[in-house]
Amino acid sequence: MTNNDLLRRLRYALNLNGVSMAEIFALSGHPIEPVEVLKLLKKDDEHGFVPCDNTMMNNFLDGLIISRRGRQEQKAAPEKPRCFAFTNNLILRKLRIALELDDEGMIAVLKAAEVTVSKPQLSAMFRSSEHRNYKECGDQFLRNFIRGLTLGATKTPRPAAGEQ
Repeated sequence: MTNNDLLRRLRYALNLNGVSMAEIFALSGHPIEPVEVLKLLKKDDEHGFVPCDNTMMNNFLDGLIISRRGRQEQKAAPEKPRCFAFTNNLILRKLRIALELDDEGMIAVLKAAEVTVSKPQLSAMFRSSEHRNYKECGDQFLRNFIRGLTLGATKTPRPAAGEQ
């Protein structure tokens, strides 16, 4: 699944518009204009399409976490290099954090999409890739999770940080 497709699906599942998506990008420290967001949401055969790279998708997911859970206080720890493997497992993990889902919540979302998964199968996707029980999250599994979100299996959306 491409990052642009993922953005489109998340926009629909979380009921976001271009302005709110631009605000989410800005929360991650990487502001983007709503017009540019709409270009990211176009299909690759449409005029004005702009590809969404892994860094931009990661920024959106980080902003989504901040918008749903608030900004964490930074400790005086050394800055880690931004070299990471951007996988479906990482995307699933960030969505889980942003939506504050525990195992039961994740299973409920997947059940809404008619996918049956056990807790051990689910936890295997959140393990380190070096762990012997690690399981790779496939595109279809991620699509089904987002489809479950779209069908409304998660709790009601929380207001953005500072909107209470």
